[in-house]
Parts: sequence; C-alpha cells; structure tokens
Amino acid sequence: MPAITPELVRECPRCRQELEAGALVCKTCSALVHAERLSLISQQAELLEQQGQLLQARDLWLSALPLLPPTATQAGWIRDHARQLEQDQVSAAPKPENAWARKLGPAAPIAILLAKSKTLLALFKLNFLLSLAGFIAVYWGLWGAKFGVGFAVLILIHEMGHFIDIKRRGLPADMPIFLPGLGAYVRWRSLGVSDETRAAISLAGPLAGLISSVACAFFYLKTGNALWAALARSGAWLNVLNLIPVWTFDGGQAAAALSRLERLVLLTAALALWLLLRENVFLLVALGAGWRIFTKDLPAHPSPATTTYFLAVLTALGLIMRLMPGQGFGR
Repeated sequence: MPAITPELVRECPRCRQELEAGALVCKTCSALVHAERLSLISQQAELLEQQGQLLQARDLWLSALPLLPPTATQAGWIRDHARQLEQDQVSAAPKPENAWARKLGPAAPIAILLAKSKTLLALFKLNFLLSLAGFIAVYWGLWGAKFGVGFAVLILIHEMGHFIDIKRRGLPADMPIFLPGLGAYVRWRSLGVSDETRAAISLAGPLAGLISSVACAFFYLKTGNALWAALARSGAWLNVLNLIPVWTFDGGQAAAALSRLERLVLLTAALALWLLLRENVFLLVALGAGWRIFTKDLPAHPSPATTTYFLAVLTALGLIMRLMPGQGFGR
C-alpha cells in the first residue's frame, strides 16, 4: 500500500492556531495535526489483524508514518509492530499436514485444536496469567482466600474496563499486567487520540469498578454476608483513590481534559462528598483537584462530557461507600 501523503492543514484541530506549512505537530499545544486520520488508520489496521490479514495490516500501519514525526513514540511503535506482523505471518505459514501432530497418536486432534486457537492464546498471554496468579497469591496470603481472591477479581474487572474501552475504539492494547502488592496497568498506544478520548478510557476503569462494587453491594443486601459488604466498600474506596487527579492515576489522566473552571467544580464536588460522607479519600481527591487548578496543562477547550462522567462515577462510588458498613478501605 503506498504511503499516505499528508494533506495541507492550515490550523491545529485542537487549539485552532495557525500551523506552519507541512507541520505534523502543533507548536502551541503539541497535538498531532493528523490525529483523526491516525485513529482511523489504527481502527482499520486492527480490523485487518483480527481477520488474519497481517501483511495488509502491516502495510496500512506503515502508510501512517508520513503523518508522524520520525522521532515520535508512535512512529517507533509502528515500525516495531510492522516487524512483528511480518514475523507472525511467517510463523502462521501452513505446515504440511501437521506432520508433527501425527507423532502424538490419540492426542493429535487436541494438539491441533490448541495450535489453531490463536485467539484464545492471544487473549491469555503468559505474562498476563503469571502476573494475575502472583497478584491473587499476595492478597490470598494477606487476607485469606475468599477476600483475597475477590479483591483481585475486582481489580481485574477495573483493568478490563480500560482494556475493553480501548479495544472498542480500535486502538492497540495489551492484556492487563498485574504487579503483586502494588496494582495493575493496561499498556496501550494512543496514536494521537484527543484529550477527551484519553479521559474516557481512563474513566472506564473506575466505571467498571463501580459496576462490580454495585454487584457486591447487591449480594450483601440480599444475603447479609459481610464478605460482600467488605468487597463492595473496598472496591469503591480503591476506585475513588484511583480518581485522585494527579500523576498516573486514572483521575490524573482524566483531569487533563478539564478546564480550570471544571477542575474547580471537581474540587467543590470532592469537598462536598468529604463533608457529607466523612471519608478522607475524597479529601485526597479534592487536594489533587486543587493542585491541578494551578498547573499549566490546560486543554484548548473545556469538556463538559468528561466533567459529568468524572463527577457521576465519583458520586456513585461515594454512595456505595455510604450504604456499606465500615469506614475507609473497609477490610
């Protein structure tokens, strides 16, 4: 597939400042000029990969390089990914009648089935499984089997919220990696997405965490089993903690899309929740929002949708904590 020739864009799609001829990055806001085209290419290439058309996907990825500065992180990722697709295509070349499998006798059909289950193997990669097993083992040892496994599952659901939201947008992402005793993360490539899209992906984790906490609260109200209450409260507390708008927390990524006024609204809402619920984790959210009011990473335009999303998830998590017995983390 021939390389795409960058069209002449005269103003930045994000901040609307005038661009130099042939510019690939806005000098004012550092946005990628061709972000929308890059996102479309990413979606189409991901679809080709899912269909097994690896060489066509490789060509499509490489066609996007003229839209990126040669030293950009995204350009480096595309070149590496293109090489990986070539290797995968070679590995996927048909073998003569599965001669190796005939040596396994009666087990040959099972071996062939497993060898062809690429989707299953791609989903459950070894590093995902090993890190998840270690993660469960740590919390099992700390708090016992039932709460430890349940708590690990809640974090898995949180991370899968990020993963599913990224994949549904057609962006490349890896399965979650768990750091026993510390947390987990999903590695993905933004390929020039907007601040609002990045914020939505960041908030998808706490939203998934909210849903799992609601489920645990429901089971507690139905059964009266204190284990479900502990899981509901600890899950809600952890997701509120993740919404502190600083550093690499989900709230920190989401706050990048908020204007100064919207960050002030977040500060006010967090303080109100702290006063009403007497849960100190909301004070941490308020302090983080207060700090972000004075940082210089303000977006070109406000994002009412992100603000509403952020406040809705934060408030709903607070409601779960209010309904469940205990205080703080709840264990």
